[in-house]
Amino acid sequence: MPDPTQTDALYDDLLELALEAARRAGTLLRDGRPADLGVAATKTSPIDVVTEMDLASEKLITGFLGEHRPDDGFLGEEGASIEGTSGIRWVIDPVDGTVNYLYDLPSWAVSIAAEKDGEVVVGVVAAPMRGETCHAVLGRGAYNNGEPVRHRPAPPLSQALLGTGFAYLADRRAAQAEVVRTLLPQVRDIRRGGSAAIDLCDVACGRLDAYYERGLNPWDLAAGTLIAREAGARTGGRPGQPASHELTLAASPELFAQLQPMLDELGAWHD
Repeated sequence: MPDPTQTDALYDDLLELALEAARRAGTLLRDGRPADLGVAATKTSPIDVVTEMDLASEKLITGFLGEHRPDDGFLGEEGASIEGTSGIRWVIDPVDGTVNYLYDLPSWAVSIAAEKDGEVVVGVVAAPMRGETCHAVLGRGAYNNGEPVRHRPAPPLSQALLGTGFAYLADRRAAQAEVVRTLLPQVRDIRRGGSAAIDLCDVACGRLDAYYERGLNPWDLAAGTLIAREAGARTGGRPGQPASHELTLAASPELFAQLQPMLDELGAWHD
């Protein structure tokens, strides 16, 4: 059996490093954003963009974490991929909400998670333009700027405020629009903020009743889903499945139980 004292000390160290890396990257992104910021590359489609600041942020984060923990692995949105030998892997989104960042909209974040033997144990989401940093450690609850947070009690579905997002592939967007068309008349309203990490934290902080999206990658959801769960929300994908690229859903347990079969029936998990 692992020594609980050693485990706690490890998690404390990982959290401290994640918070500092996110703080440094957030400061770089906020204060160093060029006035003429443009697209450095594209990914899945011409509107799925990478900026020079995404690349600079990931380089800063991996450099800082690698200096302190050289044996750890990395998985980053902008290409960082190192196996590591310590059993710890960092899952990094250097700018979650890149299109928002490109347009100088405030809803973007730095998302950093630490996995131990494949399980996310630490999550940090820093949203500098909000002046907020959410974090969670497995089994210790969720926090925003150091204050405990909790999901909202479940309202009736007709009074639920949902968050979602859309892919950058035309066929997938069309399928997602059909899900929204059916779902929208049955809920209070639907928001599209443009940052999955922030949306998941908004569920944790009680600002959204639920959030769902198809097409998320590990770096989009790793930190945010831990924060949502530690705030008492339930997360998952299709029935019996964890949150994944197919479907990610976070909501209070009662609302989750209503939305998950509904989203599955509507085909929110496929194009």
